[in-house]
Amino acid sequence: MKALLWILLVVTVAANVSTSFAFDGGKQVAISVCTGTVAIASAVGLFLMRNKRVERS
Repeated sequence: MKALLWILLVVTVAANVSTSFAFDGGKQVAISVCTGTVAIASAVGLFLMRNKRVERS
């Protein structure tokens, strides 16, 4: 599951960056919002699935 979320995060960030070069106007904004939302959701999923480390004193 983590590997899928990492792949999804990398692909959506790359797509989000490339939309500014490939599209103009409303189409660029719509695609950027969609890919940004998916990127944030996958980042939150990875954050919630992280391994918690216990500190020793």
